[in-house]
Amino acid sequence: MADVLVCVKRVPDFSGEVLLSDDAQSADARYVGHTLSNHDLCAVETAVQLAAATGGSATVLTVGSADAVEQLRTALGVGCTAAVLVEADPVTLGPADVAREVAAVVADHEASRGAAYDLVLLGNDAADSGDFQVGIRLARLLDRPVVTGVQTVTLDGDRVTLVSDVAEGRETYRLPTPAVVTVLEGGVEPRYPTITGRMKAKKIPVEERALSAEPVGSGRVRLRVPAPQSSTSTLLGEGPEAAPAVVDLLQQLGVAR
Repeated sequence: MADVLVCVKRVPDFSGEVLLSDDAQSADARYVGHTLSNHDLCAVETAVQLAAATGGSATVLTVGSADAVEQLRTALGVGCTAAVLVEADPVTLGPADVAREVAAVVADHEASRGAAYDLVLLGNDAADSGDFQVGIRLARLLDRPVVTGVQTVTLDGDRVTLVSDVAEGRETYRLPTPAVVTVLEGGVEPRYPTITGRMKAKKIPVEERALSAEPVGSGRVRLRVPAPQSSTSTLLGEGPEAAPAVVDLLQQLGVAR
């Protein structure tokens, strides 16, 4: 039975241009809704699948404002069985603060139940601020192994197998549990809550906690939105006359000989 904790973050739902706040410290979300990033959605799906496959449980956690209950309900609606909100102003938090609060939840769980979470899953990085430190900081606080950028997770007893597709091929890691894993989108297909799932999610109580310590902040100087990357295209020709140019291009790419 796998006991999995999955950590998520409420982020602005930008479908077009990303705008920054006047102080360039955060994304300006005044005119958009909020959601979970694709990395977080895949982490939730992974947690739910692991729990279902082993007869275990999946708890979803967020550190942020009371409005983030909406995102917790989303995770509950697709199969998480419990939820924890550590309420705080997200603007005041840095990666060290978030890692500390998650570690406090993990420690309290272990103390009250006499058993650790087998896995703590997180999205690989934050969709709004680009932070990718929380998983590594958390693993250090908990003194547990960590692998980042993972796409598929398989549990076999007290061992976990982690697979990532990288530019050079495929990387596979095998670790003892308990462990910390950050999930990159692409390995699983996240599901979305059905009407029935949403109704069930409303009935599940959300555990609310206060911060365990004063935030130290991010230490961030400013955020910057990268300029759009330009792209070019080359017209190889039209009709049958383009065939030789296509063959030459495929040979250059190593696709054809």
